[in-house]
Amino acid sequence: MTRRFLLTALFLSMAASAGAAAAVQDPASFIRELGSRALAVLNPDISVSLRQTRFQRLYETDFDTPRIARFVLGRYWWIATPAQRRQFQKLFEKYVVFAYSARLSAYHGETFRVTGSRSDGNGFLVESEIVHPGGQAPTRVAWRLTPKDGQFKIVDVIVEGVSMAITQRSEFASVIARNGGNVGALLDVMAQKIRKAAG
Repeated sequence: MTRRFLLTALFLSMAASAGAAAAVQDPASFIRELGSRALAVLNPDISVSLRQTRFQRLYETDFDTPRIARFVLGRYWWIATPAQRRQFQKLFEKYVVFAYSARLSAYHGETFRVTGSRSDGNGFLVESEIVHPGGQAPTRVAWRLTPKDGQFKIVDVIVEGVSMAITQRSEFASVIARNGGNVGALLDVMAQKIRKAAG
């Protein structure tokens, strides 16, 4: 996972504490609220377990995780059995929680600003910047949102033009392809990484 994705995770993690923020008036306000709360609540000294708890809540409240899980599994979603699909959704959530939360303490001091918002036909795209201390160039982050059940849900985060969902989809497809199209092999790899991270 590259540093730019980890820096984005810094701002993703706060949404766990802001379930009410998803019901704000417009997409730009939702993301602006997300960023400001991230700066307020994410402390580099908090425990790993607290970060994991915040991420767990994040994925339950502000992300459309069933939709993301189907997308990142790609064409293999239709090959997987119903039991494998259920297992993948559970593992995917845990996989993301462990992958990001263990590294978040290394990043602090950034500020966040929304720079634009527009409809893209299927939902909304909110553009923002993460401003780093020390004068380095800001990181451009676009958030793809869709309305669901009366609130906004995040379905993708695009960092410097690179979609996190597409990146994850490519990585998972590579694992499955190396194992002869066996979805179960991906599930085993994910479970092993989660056990190691929890270790």
